[in-house]
Amino acid sequence: MNPLRIGLVGTGPWASATYAPALAGHPGVELSGIWGRRPEAAAALAATHKTTAYEDVDALFAASDAMAFAVPPDVQAPLAERAAAAGCHLLLDKPVATTPDAASRRAAAAERAGVASVVFFTLRFAEVSSAWLAEQRATGGWFTGRVDWYGSFFAPDGNGAAFSSPWRASKGGLWDVGPHALSMLLPVLGDVTDVTAAPGPGDTAHLVLRHTGGASSTAALSLTAPVKAAGLAMELRGESGTAALPAWEGADEAFPAAVDALAEAARTGTAHPCDVRFGLRVTEILARAEERISAA
Repeated sequence: MNPLRIGLVGTGPWASATYAPALAGHPGVELSGIWGRRPEAAAALAATHKTTAYEDVDALFAASDAMAFAVPPDVQAPLAERAAAAGCHLLLDKPVATTPDAASRRAAAAERAGVASVVFFTLRFAEVSSAWLAEQRATGGWFTGRVDWYGSFFAPDGNGAAFSSPWRASKGGLWDVGPHALSMLLPVLGDVTDVTAAPGPGDTAHLVLRHTGGASSTAALSLTAPVKAAGLAMELRGESGTAALPAWEGADEAFPAAVDALAEAARTGTAHPCDVRFGLRVTEILARAEERISAA
């Protein structure tokens, strides 16, 4: 089989550290080129990985079977729509957009073009966490769940200099780590039917969610926690007892699995559970939470 030609949009820290190396090193992929908003950065990253830097993003779409996006959500959204219209399958970063209207347009564009899509929710593709999730879904009978994701990117003593993009600073933990939390809660507890949310210190957001079937969950989301308070925990409680998420390996280990998932969806025409429509649902829930926080 011919390799899947995947182009990369983005030249920032995630693109340089995770996306480009994984695409260039994937045995079933040809990194077909790189486009970025800073042409000099695109040229440098392309040279590192022996591919072509494109000044015209539409030319990169035309030279690719699929596109991977490592840019802020409101930059990704319109570009993804154009890529879909050009017939490219979509490997999207989370969130797919920061408004339901924009996310809905991305989903409609993918459906209209008949292209496959995968949203890179890291925990859904990391081997340990994805296996744990599958086990809990099979177990069932969960009464409640919680996700606490306390990041320290923007704490005074934090380590966020490399990732301090304006969108992350302005939208905070709700939109940065919130998609990850929802991507794990919804498959085991069901869709969200009601959202309550309140602000905490810094950018911290506290969510209380009601799920189909009657289960409930909570999520604490932050990028401004003190370094010594940072960490991730997920726990489910139900008929079989308590289950806690094990430690996972991170984006470097998970991203190639997301590439494999996109290739499989493109080959078979079968939608992946983390497709753009799931990304739309996550955006809708986060937007509702944001409304509740603003009104608090």
